[in-house]
Amino acid sequence: MKRTLPYLLLLVAFGLATMNSGHAQEGHHHGAGADDRMQHHDHAQGMHGSEAGSARADLPKVESEVRRINTRAHTVSLRHGEIPNLDMPPMTMVFQVADPSLLEGLAVGDEVLVTFDQIDGVYTALSVEPMQ
Repeated sequence: MKRTLPYLLLLVAFGLATMNSGHAQEGHHHGAGADDRMQHHDHAQGMHGSEAGSARADLPKVESEVRRINTRAHTVSLRHGEIPNLDMPPMTMVFQVADPSLLEGLAVGDEVLVTFDQIDGVYTALSVEPMQ
């Protein structure tokens, strides 16, 4: 517990910092027209229920490695590549999963392809599939 507390505090601080920077840049989207920004904004703010569990076809699949799995909290820690739709560089961090069944069959060390989005301010894994 003593080892995980600083890690959790760091994750919370990072999450708050990225949420604030996301609101500051809400109208800013690299290389996208006004229609693209509106569609992304509507998607990030308006997904609820079963709609959140299905990955959009236009979201990139990001190569990732499973580092930790928390089935009670419905989270997974991933070392991921760049996530273009979130303007996020490669790093290791914890993601909420849109559907807890995404964690079934996962093991630490698995190489997976994941789609991500920000739903109600939370970075979320929408789909997880094994790399071929």
